[in-house]
Amino acid sequence: MPTQVVVPYLTVKDASAAIDFYKKAFNAKENSRAPAEDGKRLLHADISINGGSVFVMDEFPEHAENGGTKAPDGKHPSPVAMVINYAAPPEIDAIYQRAVAAGCNRIQEPQDTFWQARFAIVMDPYGHSWMLNAPLPTKQ
Repeated sequence: MPTQVVVPYLTVKDASAAIDFYKKAFNAKENSRAPAEDGKRLLHADISINGGSVFVMDEFPEHAENGGTKAPDGKHPSPVAMVINYAAPPEIDAIYQRAVAAGCNRIQEPQDTFWQARFAIVMDPYGHSWMLNAPLPTKQ
């Protein structure tokens, strides 16, 4: 079985709540979590979305000077977007509606694109954009 060679690592404020949100919005599965010593934040969590791994951690401002990552927010969203690839165009419409119902902001409604895919974009409440992509059927 091939290994996913690049894994996104999301920094958020309130990783436990974000994981619960990703379960609702994207049908994420939680694989593991490692709590911080304070018992409130997560040092690391591993979730799966549509078969792909995503790591999640809380922001640790006290470690910013040592390379700690700042969490994005509504005013300063992440400059990097996640792409979730699906097998079929109807999945895009369904997951888009699920994500919006869970609390994602609508960025781009589902549409067919010039690169022959059904595509949509949502932004989660934690400042991360999610692009939803599925190939269109090949025209004969």
